[in-house]
Amino acid sequence: MRRLILFDIDGTLLRTNGAARRAFHRALLEVYGTAGPIATHEFDGKTDPQIAREILCAAGLTNGSVDRSLPQLWRAYLRELAGELAQPGKSAEVLAGVVDLLDALEAYRGSAMVGLLTGNIRRGADLKLAAAGLGGRFALGAYGSDDEDRSALPAVAVERARELCGRRFSGSDIVIIGDTPSDVTCGRALGVRSVAVATGRYNRTALREAGADVVLDDLSNTEASLAALLGTW
Repeated sequence: MRRLILFDIDGTLLRTNGAARRAFHRALLEVYGTAGPIATHEFDGKTDPQIAREILCAAGLTNGSVDRSLPQLWRAYLRELAGELAQPGKSAEVLAGVVDLLDALEAYRGSAMVGLLTGNIRRGADLKLAAAGLGGRFALGAYGSDDEDRSALPAVAVERARELCGRRFSGSDIVIIGDTPSDVTCGRALGVRSVAVATGRYNRTALREAGADVVLDDLSNTEASLAALLGTW
């Protein structure tokens, strides 16, 4: 293995078109009795635990109160998310070029390990990927359920890759691809290379200013996407 490629999920691989936010909203109300300022709260680039903490603290709860009920929150959220994604016409939407790119990466299995780096809790990630027909496409993952701090997740992914293939990836051998400045910056301490796609709410300029090594409009050009992930910069 020569390269570890880590994909973000929401806004990079797929969209749930509001399903996750609606599920989160109902779960917060059920468990904490408030969803705080969820209607205007920015989810992009954050872990699920971070989102919950920010919303609930804005509503006046203490960190201790938030922590005590997080297990119940995740159970409620996963139930609501599964229900949302099962509704006709509301399944996850795969973004342009994603399936073709993942298919093309299969030819590089001997030299590249393909995984996930996402703020979703693990079971939430599984539900979204399954709804989009992308289940089973990734060798490993680092999730919001591993650490609330997104910048801690690249090291989690590196360790899981080492356990799987016996190699400790480092520096530009690691590529993180995502649609937010947080995806661009989260691996900076490890010296990773970042590929950004302008398929979310951030445009090319914002992603370039965040420090992305490569910025693509989307993943629809398989050849260009492969070159960004596998080529030399």
